[in-house]
Amino acid sequence: MGILQEKMNTPTLETERLILRKFTGNDIKAIYEIYSDEEVNTFLPWFPVKTMEEAKVFYEKQFVSKYIQKSAYNYAVCLSKDNYPIGYIHVCTEDSYDFGYGLCREFWNQGIITEAGKAVVEQLRRDDIPYITATHDVNNPQSGAVMKKLGMKYQYSYEEQWQPKDRLVTFRMYQLNLDEQQDRVYRKYWDHSPVHFVETDI
Repeated sequence: MGILQEKMNTPTLETERLILRKFTGNDIKAIYEIYSDEEVNTFLPWFPVKTMEEAKVFYEKQFVSKYIQKSAYNYAVCLSKDNYPIGYIHVCTEDSYDFGYGLCREFWNQGIITEAGKAVVEQLRRDDIPYITATHDVNNPQSGAVMKKLGMKYQYSYEEQWQPKDRLVTFRMYQLNLDEQQDRVYRKYWDHSPVHFVETDI
């Protein structure tokens, strides 16, 4: 793994099979392919895009607006052979440092997001990000499996009326501390949800 570009807010990363880079205006078709698939987007917070124009708007809102910030981790996950986006990883720079990801169906179960995620985690360590959190719907345990492979530990579960889909979801929250404070637990979701608990069989 190597860093191809050092001084930018989303440094390009390279792994054995992948290139992780910014999305660009040339990736609208790929963005449409990733974000229009209803199955891929079942457990994601947004509704699937329906047209290429919606994909362009999504790109401008979700990516361009982030790339102008001083710090941003919004990666297109691309195969090295063609540098074409097949998924994404993003890490918000607010206090949750929420780590999220998605991948086109034909590339599931190949360890791609785990490989990409490990590269991003190492970049976060280099940038002195103190920790990351990630949440998954209890009905989507495969996502939790990825979190565990990245070294994240289950902390607690909580209920949320998820927007904009407006449905009640039970989430599991995982965390990975990247600094010396290994006992830190991000408690905002716990504190904000009237229904929260710790599962013992995770």
